[in-house]
Amino acid sequence: MTRQELKIVFFGTPEFATTTLRTLVENGYNVAAVVTMPDKNAGRGRHLAFSHVKQYALEQNLPLLQPENLKDPDFLQSLREIGADLFIVIAFRMLPEAVWAMPPLGTFNLHASLLPKYRGAAPINWAVINGEQTTGVTTFFLQHEIDTGDIIEQRAINIDPDENVGSVHDRLMNLGAEMVLSTVDHIIDGNITTIPQSQLINAGQHATPAPKIFRETCRINWTEQNARQVHNHIRGLSPYPAAWSTLTDQDGNRWELKIYETHLAESMPNLPAGQVAIVDRRLLVACSEGTLEITSVQTAGKRRMSADEFLRGLRYTGNLSFV
Repeated sequence: MTRQELKIVFFGTPEFATTTLRTLVENGYNVAAVVTMPDKNAGRGRHLAFSHVKQYALEQNLPLLQPENLKDPDFLQSLREIGADLFIVIAFRMLPEAVWAMPPLGTFNLHASLLPKYRGAAPINWAVINGEQTTGVTTFFLQHEIDTGDIIEQRAINIDPDENVGSVHDRLMNLGAEMVLSTVDHIIDGNITTIPQSQLINAGQHATPAPKIFRETCRINWTEQNARQVHNHIRGLSPYPAAWSTLTDQDGNRWELKIYETHLAESMPNLPAGQVAIVDRRLLVACSEGTLEITSVQTAGKRRMSADEFLRGLRYTGNLSFV
């Protein structure tokens, strides 16, 4: 079987998935159909917005399915009629067995971590938040429990100690696209050797969670985390969805700030955690241990700006602190 003969159905929604879809199409693989999420209302006007994957599929005139319910009999019948040999899933919803068990060569997923580490919806964020020095991408065959299937391939990258999640995301997105082609080629050649994740766990690796990021997840805890931990928290959420905290002065004025960039700074003596010191137009904050310099912020309704720009426009009374 050649790459033109192998019929693929591609499941995905965001930009992370689109890069792989584009790579498959541009390298001559037979993408017989694309499945993506239904259109959503977005923006201030609440207009219907297409997913990244849908936009690309329309540009390439690829057959497109957008089921509301993945168990819907009409959707399942449409999938069967395509007669695909292989399903590929990237950044999509959890598939029911009626879907992933359908193609004769199976269904594999591209996941943005070195499984079994960081199973879940936000593996890149949590790897950076937790200060990991390495991460990577994994392809694995789907089975009942999410992100637990047998591993096909893995590739790793190093994470710079000051790198944010946006940069890591983009590098993994491109690395993952390359590895998906390799995985498909191995499947075409019948040259597949998989590794059960249980084998890696038994050998001492840990299955760690990477749950969905919520607003409260993004709130900075100055009093319980040291400067390095807060720095990792901020870069693990930058540029999206962004860590945040509330700045107050002694008269009770409050400014909610998204914080995008920080640097470890020389510790300020005798400052309680969360207390702000402004030194030479630099915005310094004490943590449970150590001090951070905040260099990039955004207030509600404003553009992202440097901390110096923010301070020049700030009108406050007395001491400043984050809560």
